[in-house]
Amino acid sequence: MQTTLKSAIRFSGVGLHSGQPVTMRVCPASADYGIWFRRTDVMVGDALVPARWDQVELSPLCTKLVNAAGVSISTVEHLMAALAGCGIHNALIEIDGPEVPILDGSSAQFVDAFLSRGLQGQGVPVRAIRVMKSVTVETPEGWARLAPGSHLSMEFEIDFDEAAIGKQRRRMSLANGAFVRELCDSRTFCRRIDVDTMRANGLALGGVPGVNAVVFDGAEVQSGQGLRHADEPVRHKMLDAVGDLALAGAPILGTYTGVRSGHAMTNRLLRALFETPGAIAWVECDPSLTAMLPGVGVRRDEVPAVA
Repeated sequence: MQTTLKSAIRFSGVGLHSGQPVTMRVCPASADYGIWFRRTDVMVGDALVPARWDQVELSPLCTKLVNAAGVSISTVEHLMAALAGCGIHNALIEIDGPEVPILDGSSAQFVDAFLSRGLQGQGVPVRAIRVMKSVTVETPEGWARLAPGSHLSMEFEIDFDEAAIGKQRRRMSLANGAFVRELCDSRTFCRRIDVDTMRANGLALGGVPGVNAVVFDGAEVQSGQGLRHADEPVRHKMLDAVGDLALAGAPILGTYTGVRSGHAMTNRLLRALFETPGAIAWVECDPSLTAMLPGVGVRRDEVPAVA
């Protein structure tokens, strides 16, 4: 069955790229509502922004949604991953600025708050998107693919020159709360050589190593506490992909593979999936299929202690 939150939850922090303070409330919503953002600081025009793949303005460093009136909300991926990973299908997110708060750079604090507050069943079946044929997109740097599968599973590979990252690969099923247990606490990261460039371009102004980001400089890890997982970078890339795939508007039943992929490529993949004739089928989830969706049966005590 579809779910929403039992009551609203408030988050405050700063935007990773803007560095500006922001307050956000994640509120319950009715069945079949989906996920929507509402900019409470926008007083004129359409302040509602749907969390949907066809509203994404392509960006390599974050996922940014823009409605027809030009109202935007950026860096939505960690929040979307938390909602999907907890199995929350309907919510209205009220926010007083253009960027979701980064918190600790992962999804863990969102997840912990959602599971602490509790979810409300809504008595309406979940509709899911079954991948019927493989779709692939690629660039000179990497590629991504969605292929048929019984439930959402993921394989991701990254390859960096920094000795502290190197080549990492991970494969996992996202069924039965695996996102909460294995991915949600992995933090956003960057290379030291990229920090100055990003800030010169007005990005990463709210990033603080050890507070909300991990910075890699050759063999050195600048995080204040070391890594939460030996392969935390590839886990975070998978976290991002979970959030970006959630913009499909429904759970995906299929296998995602990403090789040096990122936000823009995953969005291009969703666009290709919806534009390819016969690539998807909408299915109503019976109890056995519902049991394979992310977030089903997860408990708060499974959230990593960092939350």
